[in-house]
Amino acid sequence: MTELAPELGMEPANGLEWFGRELEEALRHKGATQRELADFTGYKEPYVSKAKNGKALASPAFAAGCDRFFNTFGYFTRLLVRISEHGHPGWFVPYINLERQANRVEDYSNALIMGMLQTPAYAEATFRATHPREADDQIKTRVEARLARREVMERDAPPLLWVILHESTLRTEVGSRAVMADQLRHLASDAGNPHVTLQVLRFNAGAPASSLPFTLLTPDGGATVLYSESRGQGHVTDSATAVDNARTTYERLRASARDPEESLALIREIAEEYPR
Repeated sequence: MTELAPELGMEPANGLEWFGRELEEALRHKGATQRELADFTGYKEPYVSKAKNGKALASPAFAAGCDRFFNTFGYFTRLLVRISEHGHPGWFVPYINLERQANRVEDYSNALIMGMLQTPAYAEATFRATHPREADDQIKTRVEARLARREVMERDAPPLLWVILHESTLRTEVGSRAVMADQLRHLASDAGNPHVTLQVLRFNAGAPASSLPFTLLTPDGGATVLYSESRGQGHVTDSATAVDNARTTYERLRASARDPEESLALIREIAEEYPR
């Protein structure tokens, strides 16, 4: 899903810099070096440097390693969770938590490309279009929060992500033609991940089984839940009837969409059309 913009609180606007400042202070207090932290956590020193300088989002494993190294009893782990939620509206946080816990995510998008699959420029363009009065630092916070959702796909055991994209998501020019070309190339690259499957529902497939986007999330060993949105509000339900109806709708969408290979070829074809 593509969440709407949040109300900003009093916490630091840049979550990456927030984590980095805390890490730098912890190193100073302990009298330790980046190299020592890298050796202890099993990460390379350039990775530690990026985390300390606010240039990269730390992984959960690295945050847990920091807690062991600094003996901070889960502080960095909790901080990482707060940063991951920072920049999202409160009503969207339940979805973020479901996305982290899922071992299968099935999404139908019919207006904008799913947030987890967006490029920085595409994400920025969506926020600037819907919030033209936002300051640059507010936009930056929202973009960072959206991009941080990709972390779940970078784990050793990521969820299986199946996304059905209505052709309108590929044809709607978000940002600019260059932004769209880069976004679609990014989608094609994502499709090379064995854990990601993309299908395109063509215009000529007729009326879609659903006029609204929705997501089905299945946690490891748990029951599938349905997530949907209305303006300024997210809806999560584990109602067996609602989930079963959504599952039936998703299967109809899947049957009407092009198969993954045809879909990938179409995404690449449209990507090449944008620069012309």
